[in-house]
Amino acid sequence: MPTYDYECKKCGHEFEAQQKMSDKLLDKCPKCSGSLRRLIGKGSGIIFKGSGFYETDYKRKSCEKKDSSDNCKGCPKK
Repeated sequence: MPTYDYECKKCGHEFEAQQKMSDKLLDKCPKCSGSLRRLIGKGSGIIFKGSGFYETDYKRKSCEKKDSSDNCKGCPKK
């Protein structure tokens, strides 16, 4: 569930609220009941789940060839 930042136009109180994307925007400040505005989010962290992310997406093409020489600079040493 995304987290949204809000700021009260009347008292300046800032807070975060976890809401579904389909939920309506909050409209009353919890402190003074003033009107709110939603702030632009700070972004979110990237979460990589599952095994093989490196193997499938970022492995260097030159490292895929198995040869007897150890000339590939990006390959881990065995």
